Amino acid sequence: MTCAEVEILLADYVDGTLHVEERTALELHLAGCAACTQLAADVQGAAIFIERVSEVEPPPELMTRILHHAPIGRRTAEDPVEASDSWIKRLIGRFTQTVLQPRYVMGMAMTILSFSMLARFAHIEPRQLRASDLDPVKVWQGIDDRSHRIYDRSMKYYDNLKLVIEVQSRLREWTDADTAGAGGAPANRQAGVNERGNR
Repeated sequence: MTCAEVEILLADYVDGTLHVEERTALELHLAGCAACTQLAADVQGAAIFIERVSEVEPPPELMTRILHHAPIGRRTAEDPVEASDSWIKRLIGRFTQTVLQPRYVMGMAMTILSFSMLARFAHIEPRQLRASDLDPVKVWQGIDDRSHRIYDRSMKYYDNLKLVIEVQSRLREWTDADTAGAGGAPANRQAGVNERGNR
């Protein structure tokens, strides 16, 4: 057995996983070669040291970091690129692998959901966009028009609310006056009805 073969089989020898024939051949070589004997002693010392070291608990975020930074699906230098793959296929494949990662897909889904909720709350009807819809002047005019409409509606609601409150307070006054005058003469009731008619 040569020194190069001993170096290859030394790790298995220290672990005790060598076949009987290989182990006997390696031990015969170690008995006659001082350099390989020293190397074997160093490897055994390193293995004993590693066994004595306490096991380290990996941090909980390690798996997430490995998944996000590992090159998933990328070709290595050993993998030959097939001749049938065109450069367009490779470019599209890289793009889709990047875009279809879970964090990007989730981000896009949340963005679409957010925009659809905002459009629903703003009463925007979905339809196909045209190039003219993206004109900044038209966009600004649409926002200005919508804001003026919202302001006008709120002011009308406020004015109508004042009118409704005023009508309700007058009706309450009249009903209070009727209940207070219910014990009086019918002429008083008739005068109250005439007053209401005049108003």
